[in-house]
Amino acid sequence: MQGGHIAFEEPVRLSSVLTPSTFSSIPLLTKIVGTLGPRSRSVETIEACLQAGMSVARFDFSWLDGDYHQETLENLRIAVKNVKKLCAVMLDTMGAELQVCNATGNPIKLKADDHVTITPDASKIPSAEVLPVNYDGLAESVKKGDSIFLGQYLSTGIESTSVWLEVLETRGPDVICLVKNSATLAGSIFPMHMSQVRVKLPTLTEMDKQVISNWGSRNKVEFIALSYTRHVEDVRELRAFLKTQNLNETQIFAKVETLEGLKHFDEILQEADGVILSRGNLGVDLPPEKVFLFQKSAVHRCNMAGKPAIITRVVDSMTENLRPTRAEATDVANAVLDGADGILLGPETLCGLYPIEAIRIVGKICAEAESVYNQSLHFKRILKHVGEPMSHAESVASSAVLKTTITYHQSFLSSLNLTKQQDYDGLFLFKGTNCCQSQCCNDCCIHIRWRSTKVIFYLLTFKIMF
Repeated sequence: MQGGHIAFEEPVRLSSVLTPSTFSSIPLLTKIVGTLGPRSRSVETIEACLQAGMSVARFDFSWLDGDYHQETLENLRIAVKNVKKLCAVMLDTMGAELQVCNATGNPIKLKADDHVTITPDASKIPSAEVLPVNYDGLAESVKKGDSIFLGQYLSTGIESTSVWLEVLETRGPDVICLVKNSATLAGSIFPMHMSQVRVKLPTLTEMDKQVISNWGSRNKVEFIALSYTRHVEDVRELRAFLKTQNLNETQIFAKVETLEGLKHFDEILQEADGVILSRGNLGVDLPPEKVFLFQKSAVHRCNMAGKPAIITRVVDSMTENLRPTRAEATDVANAVLDGADGILLGPETLCGLYPIEAIRIVGKICAEAESVYNQSLHFKRILKHVGEPMSHAESVASSAVLKTTITYHQSFLSSLNLTKQQDYDGLFLFKGTNCCQSQCCNDCCIHIRWRSTKVIFYLLTFKIMF
């Protein structure tokens, strides 16, 4: 469960803290995923996000429709051409998300110690007394004492926009709750998450399938983030569905965000192409003091399996502030040192006041952490995990990346054999058949510098949506 040990002598490194950072011209090894939305969907803003270091554009289908996201994607394509920067597309499914729909849009003020009823009756108008939810089986799923987290924190990053509820009793299909903290619920949709409670809804919903069939297929998305992945069967179901949509090359990133998914993590990891550790919901399901343990263990397992690991919820304060807190900055660096391959920015770029600055600052923190990452130790750790004898392909890959430059002209999927043996001096050149027609790459080749034995995150800078 250990990440990369910092590779420096303490007295030397402490003195260099006062020295201005110098960043390499080589792209970040830790990729940044930016969620595009109201604050980040114009061509000019997307161009700035790409220049700041965004490698993947995430489209969250838990809100708004395909037409809105298509307009944003068209702006992304224009921005990519203008700045000659590559960017992959990630479609994030809604999954088994519970929501309270506030059609009126009127703010709802909840006060601590008051009672509120959650009901599946959609005809009820949301108020401080009653909240209609899109789930008929709520009363059967919860018991007295269970915790419910309700509000827009996951989309705004602001705790004051959400409320904690404690289940007092059930009355038929309704659930009576005690309000634990005062908050004002604003907006049209309030996501709801129940701590350590199994929701009997499909992970891949009919709405998700429709979005993938229409929007995903039309745009040949590089990644699909499967929200609320709980079992390995969830990943297999999505992969089978992708084949029916001629999306065989689309990579599946399983979003582990519940205790149920955590219990089946190893099986999910083996089937998925990568994992997103969704710390927002995990922070509801797990006690705060346990979240870091899961993160370190999960990232280590991803590293050993040769699968990319992405961390979420890192600089929430930047939705309203120009700089992250010291704790947030340290959290980003520690994620990189743990072995994370990507950082996902949600509300920071979706609706935050400083989307460009958030990407730029996270990128700088990642670069600083990468500069002290102990590549050699991590490489040895991977080799020890792989064991003997290695397959022929792995042996060749391991030897080839040791301080060499490789031109790799075969299918990029074959590069999976390199995931366990990358060296920090390795520079890989992948020739793509779906490369862009502009001059944003040299001879239609994408240059990627891999981190030593860090998981290949090839698609994040490999393909774009042309």
